[in-house]
Amino acid sequence: MKQWHIVGALVIIAALLLTTTALTLFGTNDQPSPPATTPQHYTYTVVHTYPHNENAFTEGLVYANGFFYESTGLESISTLRKVDLETGNTLQMITLPREFFGEGITIVNDTIVQLTWLSQHGFVYDRETLSLQRNFTYTTEGWGITFNGTCLIMSDGTDNLYFLNPVTYQNIGHIKVHDGNVSVVNLNELEYVNGDVYANIWHQQKIAVIDPETGQVKAWIDLTGLENSTALNSESVLNGIAYDAENNKLFVTGKNWPHLYEIKLVPVT
Repeated sequence: MKQWHIVGALVIIAALLLTTTALTLFGTNDQPSPPATTPQHYTYTVVHTYPHNENAFTEGLVYANGFFYESTGLESISTLRKVDLETGNTLQMITLPREFFGEGITIVNDTIVQLTWLSQHGFVYDRETLSLQRNFTYTTEGWGITFNGTCLIMSDGTDNLYFLNPVTYQNIGHIKVHDGNVSVVNLNELEYVNGDVYANIWHQQKIAVIDPETGQVKAWIDLTGLENSTALNSESVLNGIAYDAENNKLFVTGKNWPHLYEIKLVPVT
């Protein structure tokens, strides 16, 4: 009987270790809040200005091998596009079924993963042909998505970032995003940059730089004055972050913006 007690104890210990590891990696509502820290603040300089299709209601943006892949929203006219960097011309495009409102996208190996807003429905495409490979579902709204090499990271407009298995698309954890003790909501389009999650904040001209392990905002990027398109359309807001990891280039744009910008961050001292 002692042998069975020992085996049972070992099983319990192993389960506790796995649980502890999962909580460390993905967070939980019950974990203690880390000490409040003061985020770094950045402004910007424009390195290069590129043309951007003003008809593109940008909801997702990602860069790969010299091209942008862009998801656009709006009812009945949502798209997924491959876009030329220099000209802004659309090289390939598919239109989503009318019932879907396109949202964030990211690249996972040779596929593109795209969210939709209220339908709780995601799509996976072949990156070369944009042909549909499969679809998946989730239980929240879909806003932004990015990939850290291990997990998909998804926003839903709240202060949550969700971690999804990149094969099954099942939710495997989440964190709450905060600046000190203040929750940061309206997390929108996402990009993974050098170990951090960059997040547009809906209807604000700034980007939050988030520690994906703790949810703490490490920095704020103030992009005030980059584009004044909201003077004509209140929904033409900053939304779209792409990163060229090979050349360390950061790109941003917005919904219906006529330009896409390569920017360099400037610390505010």
